[in-house]
Amino acid sequence: MSSHHSNPRDLLNAATRSLIERVHRAGRPPMAAMTPAQARAFYDIGGPMLDLQPAPKVNRVEDILIPARDGHAMPARLYAPRSDVALPVLMYIHGGGFSVGSLTTHDVLCRQLSRLGHCVVVSLDYRLAPEHRFPTAVHDSWDALHWLHHNGQTLGLDTTRLAVGGDSAGGTLAAVCALMARDAGLPLRLQLLFYPGCIARQDTASHHTFAEGFMLDKGTVDWFFDNYIDQADRDDWRFAPMNANDHTGLAPAWIGLAECDPLVDEGVQYADTLRMAGVAVDLEIYKGVVHGFITMGRAIPDALQAHADAGRALKHAFES
Repeated sequence: MSSHHSNPRDLLNAATRSLIERVHRAGRPPMAAMTPAQARAFYDIGGPMLDLQPAPKVNRVEDILIPARDGHAMPARLYAPRSDVALPVLMYIHGGGFSVGSLTTHDVLCRQLSRLGHCVVVSLDYRLAPEHRFPTAVHDSWDALHWLHHNGQTLGLDTTRLAVGGDSAGGTLAAVCALMARDAGLPLRLQLLFYPGCIARQDTASHHTFAEGFMLDKGTVDWFFDNYIDQADRDDWRFAPMNANDHTGLAPAWIGLAECDPLVDEGVQYADTLRMAGVAVDLEIYKGVVHGFITMGRAIPDALQAHADAGRALKHAFES
């Protein structure tokens, strides 16, 4: 991707370059230098400052609880536009390296997807590492999707039209849920994946090209994965959905990637893998932006284009 550029930073667009310079000047410590609790608090406060303000309006916002298999009650937040009929539903799984992120950090994005996709979005607060290591996040995500499929109508949802989505680690979990849904005979209209992690080991060219200075540094990725998973488990397809032995029969995918992201190559590879297996794939690569840009709409205007594209994909999937 960057062979024509002696300096990969030349790929960055102006808004993204400006943001990276501001972050660098602020001299904030990397998450890997914090405790998980500190990193979560930092992201909960700092993350939304880069996002759209004020938050887009949706008609209905409701906090609910969804049971996990071990009896834990998972907090979730339901967003819905005004409608006279039951609306289809997207279950959304937030990013944050399985270690950080919350209903707060992805509030604006979920509002946008509800508005633009004209659907209900249920944002899931699954359990985080290192307190809850692999495969807890997988179990929580699948349990929530399964529960929505069977019980969503009690919330006024049209559960015959169900999609799953997420960004980064949440995109990994969404891709894994799509595989599990196929195996369980649970029909999904779409898997909506923003820059998902797809591979067991971070050895693609983009992981080297964008290892430092592009918002998601190698040290942070290593910290996230060390929190979450043992080396011995990393080849498990529930961590690396590329490793699933069969990708046929999966829900159609919309995949949105950032050009200057360590994860961009594996996202392209996953799109190719799905296409080779006969899965319908819509792949968008947003030029000059970095990992995490979709929740940085105030700082990086390209986020709004990605929101619109994802909303259109949801509408199309739910109408077809």
